[in-house]
Amino acid sequence: MDRLDKFLCGSGAGTRSQVKTILKAGRVTVDGAVEKDGSRKIDPDTQAVTLDGSILGGKRRLVVMLNKPAGYVTATEDARQKTVMELLPKQWAHLNLKPVGRLDKDTEGLLLFTNDGELLHRLISPKQAVPKVYYARHEGQAGAADVTAFAEGLTLGDGTVCLPAVLQPLGPGESLITVCEGKYHQVRRMMASRNMTVSYLERRQEGQLSLDGLPRGQARELLPEEVLALEGK
Repeated sequence: MDRLDKFLCGSGAGTRSQVKTILKAGRVTVDGAVEKDGSRKIDPDTQAVTLDGSILGGKRRLVVMLNKPAGYVTATEDARQKTVMELLPKQWAHLNLKPVGRLDKDTEGLLLFTNDGELLHRLISPKQAVPKVYYARHEGQAGAADVTAFAEGLTLGDGTVCLPAVLQPLGPGESLITVCEGKYHQVRRMMASRNMTVSYLERRQEGQLSLDGLPRGQARELLPEEVLALEGK
């Protein structure tokens, strides 16, 4: 059994304060009868709840893209440091969003969130080979030998084996790197193994998604067609 107001929040009807207003206005029915008491206990599996005549079916699936700034850790909570969750709009707080993979504290750029466990698993699984494109500023200049080494798959100093990746030199001290996995500090470590220590790193693309002008520190909900593309449909 769930409280009606909690169920409404989880269904995407709004924040707690918005749901309170919605209930007061008589816009919600339970089994056909108007219900204004948010504390009422309901069973979503056996009772029909509607908002403005539309049946609600529990938690709304949400997929969100954030342009992450430096200085935030990718975690749902941390006692000592700022987390990426603090950057998401408050109206999504009740939807139990989780980061898809991670960007380290100093890395900026595209970070996805979802409350769809199946989609989250698909996006972080190396088997799905979802490409992620990073822009790096670094020491030195990438050459043909570095490009070949990335294409063949690097083995790092600690024995970590990296899948083949694409290194695209952009000139002195700049490169694009495309990987299809997300090992710990992977891009930085791969570059360091070729004597190109990274000073700045930004994820610019994941799958077919790109930041596309989204301001740093801002987030937006993905369009239905963007979610379908992530799902490979």
